[in-house]
Amino acid sequence: MTTPPTPVPPSVSTAGPATAPGLDRDEVRHFHERGYLGPYSALSPAEMAAIRQRIDSEVVPTPGPNPKNPLQSRHLDHRLVHDLITRPEILGRLRTLVGNDLVVWASYFFTKDPGGKEIPWHQDANYWPLEPPLNLSMWMAIDEVTTENSCVRVIPGSHRLVVPHVPARDGVAFGQEADPAYVDETAAVDMVLHPGQFFLFNERLLHQSHRNTSNARRMGLSARYTLPFVALLDQDAPPLFPGHACVVVSGEDAFGLNRTTSPPPRTA
Repeated sequence: MTTPPTPVPPSVSTAGPATAPGLDRDEVRHFHERGYLGPYSALSPAEMAAIRQRIDSEVVPTPGPNPKNPLQSRHLDHRLVHDLITRPEILGRLRTLVGNDLVVWASYFFTKDPGGKEIPWHQDANYWPLEPPLNLSMWMAIDEVTTENSCVRVIPGSHRLVVPHVPARDGVAFGQEADPAYVDETAAVDMVLHPGQFFLFNERLLHQSHRNTSNARRMGLSARYTLPFVALLDQDAPPLFPGHACVVVSGEDAFGLNRTTSPPPRTA
């Protein structure tokens, strides 16, 4: 049996280097009770403006590791994306929640143009090949994210129940959605974000986004982090792709359960 870690006083961070912000005890309790944290800032809107230009010109228009989807897992082939999802403001907080050893197994640019479809209420763990189904997600705003252009909405505390999923209604983006009988939309929180802000959430937190009824694009970058003892049941099959690999972004992988690779090289 593993010895439980010694409790850490709120004033002490286990986030690693002093430059990596951690979480205090109230924030950790909030995450466990409500299933999410944030928003936090990783970059200023001005800093993100320059990065957004590079994403639009260098990343999205070019092929990535998944030949069928250039929006998926671009951290594997583009250092800019890798560096965004490994910002110390993100990793420091994740380390406080689950410890030093962290693996990134997926990232995705969620781009919703004007008129873009609704993403229905769902729990991510319903779709993923993780065993055990343990994951921490980060969602970062590339554009300004508002209620008008379809910000993510979350239901605090909904991660405490495994919600059955049913065939989705016509006209939404997914093939399955959370059974509406288990969804209390009156409790929903809008995750309005400035460019460079992000939030963290649990693999079972119910979340969704409306159809984009504005004239503004809404782009966000998500990343999925897990621990080295979690196995991906098939790295070559959907929702992943042939040749998929994980990247160790903190600590070490002492288990070797999943195919891993090195980050893309830094560019001059």
